[in-house]
Amino acid sequence: MSIEVKVPSLPESVADATIAAWHKKPGDKVNRDENILDLETDKVVLEVPSPADGMLEEIFFKQGDTVLSGQLLARIQPMSASEHQQEEKTKTNEGVSGLDNKSTSPAVRRLLAENDLQPTEIKGSGKDGRITKEDVVSFIESSRDKNKPETNRRTTESNPLVQAQIPTNGREERRVPMSRLRAKVAERLLEAQHNAAILTTFNEVNLQAVMDLRTQYKDSFEKKHGVKLGFMSFFTKAVVESLKRFPAVNASIDGQDIVYHGYYDIGIAVSTERGLVVPVIRNADQLTMAEIEKTISNYATRAREGKLAIEDMQGGTFTITNGGVFGSLLATPIINPPQTGILGMHKIQDRPVVEKGQIVIRPMMYLALSYDHRLIDGKDSVQFLVSVKDLLEEPARLLLQI
Repeated sequence: MSIEVKVPSLPESVADATIAAWHKKPGDKVNRDENILDLETDKVVLEVPSPADGMLEEIFFKQGDTVLSGQLLARIQPMSASEHQQEEKTKTNEGVSGLDNKSTSPAVRRLLAENDLQPTEIKGSGKDGRITKEDVVSFIESSRDKNKPETNRRTTESNPLVQAQIPTNGREERRVPMSRLRAKVAERLLEAQHNAAILTTFNEVNLQAVMDLRTQYKDSFEKKHGVKLGFMSFFTKAVVESLKRFPAVNASIDGQDIVYHGYYDIGIAVSTERGLVVPVIRNADQLTMAEIEKTISNYATRAREGKLAIEDMQGGTFTITNGGVFGSLLATPIINPPQTGILGMHKIQDRPVVEKGQIVIRPMMYLALSYDHRLIDGKDSVQFLVSVKDLLEEPARLLLQI
């Protein structure tokens, strides 16, 4: 009797999903809990594991199709007792590879499938020898360089990471469907611009004191906590303290009501291959700087591997985005509705400033606060940004809460 594989229950905020990739085709052998396909939603990629050992008998949707919660995706012919016994014996003889399908991320499996590569061909640099996306891209690049006259046509056509680096003399065009995540981001950005009165105020911050602290304590901090001391924990702490002073910036608008939040869930914008995601640091006011750094590091790793859960990105009362990591000197971020404010960080650049009548060189960063003017007045927005600036220029204020 065949076993049915159905679309898992989707959260209330997700209406449907798109089949991003099939990792097995009819007739292939599958193992229990082995991922057989990826479902892309507006927010995350969901893996659908096999419920039993057996053979993939038939599939009912192809890659790119849209499916709903509970719909039948495929049927699996379960393995008989004798076959199962033989399979276990074979596994024991061969040993555990460590490079099987379950130990790689959806992004890695997609690249492998697109380029007709086997995991055994690539040496993994990740934890326990796991293959990362960078390992696959490096392997493709090295293979292309070794065999340039005979470039694999499928590799250059199907892998945008590689094609973007190959110059063409013609006037070629390539049409690809927009990913679910990027389409959702576009929808929310338009929603924010249409439904909110967005203004942006700017300031600049001298980060000399923060950089001196990092230089002095970065080694001992990493040794004790197992994570590097970055800038984001300082900014998160400064933002939380400033939100306490200006509650409207931590609020949201619901119809004709204003919802003031008595907690501080800070969204951190992270750029991934699939688009921008904003995982949320819950109760940031109650976390130490080490806990904030660990949370951000964990989110960044899971975002790159496509393993963020929908719950990780729900909620949030305020957002921080850092365009400086890409070299942006100044930009105007767009708020993440229904939030009413977002702080934009930018590139740190040595610039001449005047201190006590003397011109000195200091590491300066432009800050941008975009806010919903329907709720936040210009005075409050400016004072909020000045508060963030003051706390960063004198980090002792964070400890003393002054």
